[in-house]
Amino acid sequence: MKMITAVIKPFKLDDVREAISEIGVQGMTMTEVKGFGRQRGHTELYRGAEYVVDFLPKVKLEVAVDENLVDQVVEAISKSASTGKIGDGKIFITPVEQVVRIRTGETGPEAL
Repeated sequence: MKMITAVIKPFKLDDVREAISEIGVQGMTMTEVKGFGRQRGHTELYRGAEYVVDFLPKVKLEVAVDENLVDQVVEAISKSASTGKIGDGKIFITPVEQVVRIRTGETGPEAL
């Protein structure tokens, strides 16, 4: 099992959710986060004063999947979250040792 963590632009959330649902992924966790990378933020004007926005709003998705779905999920996220512009985000893949479904006590891939 693997945990796929993706940091994407907020307006791409629905596109990504639809794309991974089509593959058969049944759930994900979404967190509103702020951050920056090469994009470095930008300046904005508020009541005539210019100020720097260092941390940009992003969405962090976490999806636990069986290893045979990893490539499909990563491809779906990459395609659906891409705008072709700087700041599209990142995808991280990490191993998951164990999963337990609290309601039933199921473990392993059955708990996903």
